[in-house]
Amino acid sequence: MSLYKTITVDEHTKILIWKIEESLEWLSKGVHLTEHCQKRVDGMKSEIHRRGFMSIRHLMAEAGYTDHDLYYDELGKPHLRDHKYISITHSFNFTGIIVSDKEVGIDIEKQRDKILKIASKFTPLKEYHTLANEEALIRKLTIVWGAKESIYKLQAEPGLGFLQHINITDFDFDDNSTTGKIIFRNNTCEFDINFLEFEGFTCVYAMRAEGAREEANISA
Repeated sequence: MSLYKTITVDEHTKILIWKIEESLEWLSKGVHLTEHCQKRVDGMKSEIHRRGFMSIRHLMAEAGYTDHDLYYDELGKPHLRDHKYISITHSFNFTGIIVSDKEVGIDIEKQRDKILKIASKFTPLKEYHTLANEEALIRKLTIVWGAKESIYKLQAEPGLGFLQHINITDFDFDDNSTTGKIIFRNNTCEFDINFLEFEGFTCVYAMRAEGAREEANISA
């Protein structure tokens, strides 16, 4: 069993991260999917995508849920039937979920130089000209992308653009946190953002801003 990390953000919010090391057969044992989700798995051509999908069901079990407690809206956003909030992420051999009484979003990304080629599509590159080397630039851009992705998952509004409408406050790596803002359709929304890095991956999660909170309690 590969529950990799548990993060207790607060008394109402928990993050669970899985490192995918098991076979699809192992991950499928004892998991009963809804008809909708079974069709999704059957339609996946990639083995790692199928394993990732099934590993998320194990994370849900750790949080006290089954696949039948989950449904998706018309935008593809996941919801829990008990009215708690959930966000889901998958990147290569890591998956993660965040469950909370409050609106939340989560994203895991592998740190890759590919992000340098697409950076101008989601953030003004001139903001990062002081970074010492390419590795640091890749790390920072991955955090910024993850922050914007997490906010987008939380807000989920058609037409919301990463470059045009979502802004991330600059930060130092040691901060492990920053803030974000959406300015869209004459409305402004602010968000608290936290991030962590492990094994060449970055995990970012976002919540609506509500003042200072205690630091998350992280256990490997």
